[in-house]
Amino acid sequence: MKVILLVAVVALIHGSHATLLIKGPTEPVLEGVRITLECLYTDSEQNISQVHFEVFSKYMQSWRTVWERSWCYYSMQVEQTADSLVLSIPHAGRYYEGLYRCVSDAENATVQDKISLPLAFKVHYMGELSLSREGFSSYLGMPEELKVRLGDDVVVQCSASSSEEPKYFWNKDGDDWILPSSKLTLKKVSAMDGGQYTCMAEHPSVDSLSKSRTISITVLPEDAPWYASSNGRLVLMTSAAAVSLLVLILSMSVFLCRRAKQVKSSKGPIDDRSQKKPIYKTSVESLPSISGDKQPLV
Repeated sequence: MKVILLVAVVALIHGSHATLLIKGPTEPVLEGVRITLECLYTDSEQNISQVHFEVFSKYMQSWRTVWERSWCYYSMQVEQTADSLVLSIPHAGRYYEGLYRCVSDAENATVQDKISLPLAFKVHYMGELSLSREGFSSYLGMPEELKVRLGDDVVVQCSASSSEEPKYFWNKDGDDWILPSSKLTLKKVSAMDGGQYTCMAEHPSVDSLSKSRTISITVLPEDAPWYASSNGRLVLMTSAAAVSLLVLILSMSVFLCRRAKQVKSSKGPIDDRSQKKPIYKTSVESLPSISGDKQPLV
C-alpha cells in the first residue's frame, strides 16, 4: 500500500511531461531470470552520463544509489551506452524486487529532467520444502525415515518460503487419496500406515513453481525397544549431550578447586618475625638520626 501511494505521489509531481524515463519489466518475473533496467531521455540532447540509478530501501525507508556490485548471491552491472544507462541483474532474486528510478546530477536540470517516475517489479520465487514434526523444534531437522511405535500419533508440518502462500497437498504412494493441507496427521498409527508420504507445494500464480519432498514412515512392531524409534534415538542423543556437558562442568570444577588449593599451599604462612625485631641506632637496619637515645626504634 505504501508503495502504491509513493508511486501516485511521484506521478502527480511529474505529471505526464517527464523527459527522464526508466524502462524495465512491467510484470512479475521468475527468480533466476535476467532483468535489465534502462535510463534514457526523451530528448537526445540531454547528457546521460550524469544519470544514476536509485533503489528504494524498505528497511531504511529512503532512496539509495545503485552501485555496480558483484559477489555471491548479489550481482549488478551498470553500463553506459551512447543514449542510455543500463542496469543488469543476471539472476533475479527476492532481494531485488522493489522500486527503482533514474536521477540526474546535473545542476541545471528541471524537475522533469531530474527524477524519473519510479518503476516497481515483483519477483516470484519458492524455496525448498522443509518438514518438521509437531512438538519438536524445527532446528533438530527431520529424518528421511521416521520410525514410530505402534499406536503413536504422528503430525508432520510441511512449509516453504514463497512470494505467495503456496497450496499444499499430501499423498501416500500406492494410495489414490490426496490431502489438501500442509499438515499430515496420523492418529494411533497401525502397520497399514507405514509407507512413503509426499508433500507437494504449488505456487498460486506460477504453475512452473512447485516443490515436493518425500518422507518414509516405518511403524515398529510392539516388541521393538523404545530406543529403536526416532523419538527414542532423539532422547538418547539429548541425554548423551546433557551427560557430557555435566561431566565437563564437574571436571572443570574439580580442576579449579585443586588449582586453588595448590596456589594457597605454595604461598605458606606469612613470616612476620622480622617486624618484631628491635632496630637500634647502631644497627645495620637503622637510619641516620641526630638523636642520641639508646631505646629501640620499634
